[in-house]
Amino acid sequence: MTNESFDKLRLNLSVNLKNGIDFTLSASIIWIIIAYVWTLDIKAYDKSIITFMVGALMFPLAFLFSKLFKINWTNKDNPLQQLGLWLNLAQLFYFPFLFFTLIKMPEYFVMVYIIITGAHLFPYSWYYKTSVYAIFAGIISFGALVIGLVTTGEHIYFIPLFMSVSLITLTILLYFDSKKKQYNRQITQ
Repeated sequence: MTNESFDKLRLNLSVNLKNGIDFTLSASIIWIIIAYVWTLDIKAYDKSIITFMVGALMFPLAFLFSKLFKINWTNKDNPLQQLGLWLNLAQLFYFPFLFFTLIKMPEYFVMVYIIITGAHLFPYSWYYKTSVYAIFAGIISFGALVIGLVTTGEHIYFIPLFMSVSLITLTILLYFDSKKKQYNRQITQ
């Protein structure tokens, strides 16, 4: 397969899956909820467990948004389609760090979770043929670290709030990137 063939497949994913905005928008809502959880007056360990539970809303919300935005999750004509799932599952191999944090330092759980989640966005830059994912992988991961270093425990909710704002911004940029590619593809056909 040539580079040109790969680029066409990636462009097809970018346009047909709309750069995964159904997932990024879902995640932005989930992280707003998680920010609220981290304002509660309960133990950090309990907040961490609730954070995990709230994360279970990801696929149902993404499915809802896929219907709203008319995004079809399956494209049997594109052999790269399954790679998106594998890229998502890759973040699970970083979860031992997350579990260690949950057990030993639960007050930093949300920061570590966001760093892992932000970093896992990086390969989607190649997958969807857009640099926006790579840029935001860095912004989210390093931004969460910086906020974690400068905030006190009672203000840790700023980290998931930062994540949500970053994901909303990412979603908007991905939407326009997808629209631009769709327009360019229509012109060249």
